[in-house]
Amino acid sequence: MKTSVSDLREHLFLQLERLKDDANGEELTDEALQREVTRAKAVSQVASAIIGTAKIEVEYAKATGQALPSDFLPQGDTKRIKGD
Repeated sequence: MKTSVSDLREHLFLQLERLKDDANGEELTDEALQREVTRAKAVSQVASAIIGTAKIEVEYAKATGQALPSDFLPQGDTKRIKGD
């Protein structure tokens, strides 16, 4: 199972593509579009929950000075955001 923030982004962008076209690049029928909209809403809700847990992990790590408890967010040799 893919479980990193990069994987989540990939899933979200793939879902955007599915809203635009079907697997063959054809425009979706109204019925197919409605199914994809429903699926996109579900994907968005799950993604929001995952992001919420990641925010809690970051807050915990900042408060305790410990490393992040999961591999969801990249650690180590990453760029720092100005102000951190």
